[in-house]
Amino acid sequence: MGKTQTNQTWVIVFIACFLGLMVDGMDIQFLALTLPSLMDEFQITKATAGIISTWSLIGMATGGVVGGWLSDRYGRVRMATYMMVIFSVGTALLGFVQTYEQFLVIRFIGAIGIGAEYSIVTMLMAEYVPTKRRTTILGSLQAAYSVGYLVAALLAGAILPDYGWRPLYFLSIFPVILAIYIRRNIPEPKSWVDAKIQPKKAKKNELFTIFKDPKLRTIFLFWIITSTFLQFGFYGVGTWLPTYIVDELGFDFKKMTGYLVGTYTALILGKVLAGWLADIIGRRTVYVIGGLSTAIYLPILIVYQTPANIIILLTIFGFLYGAPYGVNGTYMSESFPTHIRGTAVGVSYNIGRFGAAIAPVTIGIIAESHSIGFGLAILGIAYALAGIIPALFIKEKMYDPFENKSKGQIDSDSGNHSA
Repeated sequence: MGKTQTNQTWVIVFIACFLGLMVDGMDIQFLALTLPSLMDEFQITKATAGIISTWSLIGMATGGVVGGWLSDRYGRVRMATYMMVIFSVGTALLGFVQTYEQFLVIRFIGAIGIGAEYSIVTMLMAEYVPTKRRTTILGSLQAAYSVGYLVAALLAGAILPDYGWRPLYFLSIFPVILAIYIRRNIPEPKSWVDAKIQPKKAKKNELFTIFKDPKLRTIFLFWIITSTFLQFGFYGVGTWLPTYIVDELGFDFKKMTGYLVGTYTALILGKVLAGWLADIIGRRTVYVIGGLSTAIYLPILIVYQTPANIIILLTIFGFLYGAPYGVNGTYMSESFPTHIRGTAVGVSYNIGRFGAAIAPVTIGIIAESHSIGFGLAILGIAYALAGIIPALFIKEKMYDPFENKSKGQIDSDSGNHSA
């Protein structure tokens, strides 16, 4: 596949990837929105409910690690479609479970597909988009997750109060159709195809290659730490914010979903704006600002909220806390060369997800002894560290995912300089 064909097809790739991540986001948010109902259904405590999200994150981490490696070996498009089928079918089966233990096991299996699909789709898009507009496009792609959150909130508000939580999970079967379309119509990116015809690189064990090179090893380890703190904060908030609004602020379910619509709409805009700004002022700058501003704002939201201002505070929060994710896909993808990118990004991001898996159950334990709000406030520490580490240690634009280029070539092509 030549470069011209790549330029002609990236819009189709973007639409397919956007829809794939949107249903990913819907799936994750369904769990957060149904958590109060699951607590009632299975008669479990907040700490036990947090374990569901923890095992979900462990499944997502497992899928991200394995999926990234498989995508280096067998193709981004092929593995993305397989993983989409796994999470689609796995999530739909949740609508049939009768016990907490059944829910836990099936959720873990479905989450493997969610985590793998996220990592692979992000890399796939990065390898299709030219450098000069990469973060604008990938920031918009990351907004797909937030669109999924928004759609999930609207569906939950319309379905759950009258029909219960099970129909929401049944809806997750529809992405199978999207998987079939992607598999038949989207070619593998040129950079991956080119890397596969280089025998010396293609045949080496990818993790061995990463750890043998001191530069790659250092960046890889810093991304693991950064990803841990970012996801600890993001998924801690995402899991417990709906329950916080209902249980501790005293709003009914329909009003809660209405407030979340405002939060997630702002989250979409924040990711798109972050991606656009990152192409202008730099990936690292926007990432760091997003992390530190969220760290400062989280305690303010919890301490100073009132019934009169909560919707405004939540909307501002939505704008801030997704900003690092608007840059994350590009920033990480440009940290590693093509022949090991799937493994490096998949493993570093998802080992971080393993670390972050303790966030939901940690907040649940804190909620039992103090409050959900207190637990959410201290997540600001995780966001602060997620901003400080890349500010000090992770340069930007070291490799070009569009072609096999190094940092110097990226800078000469784009007219920008690495931070």
